[in-house]
Amino acid sequence: MPEQSRFNATGPKIGFTVRLAETREEVEAAQRLRFQIFAQELGADIQSSNELDVDEYDEHCHHLLAFDDASGEVVGCYRLITEEAAKAAGGWYSEHEFDLSPLKDILPQTVELGRACIHPDYRNGGLIMLLWAGLIKFMKNGNFRFMIGCGSISMEDGGHEAAGLYHLLKKDHLAPEQWRVKPLNPIKWDKVKPVENPACPSLIKGYLNVGAWFCGEPCVDEAFNCADILILMDVNRLDDRYLQRFSDRL
Repeated sequence: MPEQSRFNATGPKIGFTVRLAETREEVEAAQRLRFQIFAQELGADIQSSNELDVDEYDEHCHHLLAFDDASGEVVGCYRLITEEAAKAAGGWYSEHEFDLSPLKDILPQTVELGRACIHPDYRNGGLIMLLWAGLIKFMKNGNFRFMIGCGSISMEDGGHEAAGLYHLLKKDHLAPEQWRVKPLNPIKWDKVKPVENPACPSLIKGYLNVGAWFCGEPCVDEAFNCADILILMDVNRLDDRYLQRFSDRL
């Protein structure tokens, strides 16, 4: 069992518990939820014979899960990859999409968040807040300062919305130059027309609201039909108001 696996972030008024997975069955419940969201709801190209979303990272990483206290069902999950897990799996997940060499000096202090999803019946601010509280607790317990993760923008319109959002966000939310990364499969800028007033996905908006940056141009993820931007969050920069709200849940 991972040494950080025993902690809870609880919400007595809303009936959820957030903690790290402790059994194979709990990990499989998260993988089943991921398949339901990414493959069945969003149409991602995930090949599976048992309706589980499984890859080579799952056996090495930590799985942060949200449980409905009444039913015991896993209704939300984050996958957390540390440098140790990345080495065991052959690299960081984000390296499939970005050249992470500009981040090499901070990666030992970094947690990579991925496969974030919530059951459609539970998409409310309370559950999201608890998952964030669990993430912050995990980072504090492990003395991690940075979080990275991909924020996804739909490419259903051919990339025009993603291009517009990139141009909008880079004005105020671009990471310091030394931490900007290059996408391995960039948007074909000559084939898109950035839209005006693009909508910002709630997950990306949540990151930016607490002071996170994004690290450069999007990468096109063809399997998930989206454009991903690499998010970088420095816990030391978290807005005190949000940090207190997370701490209240721990």
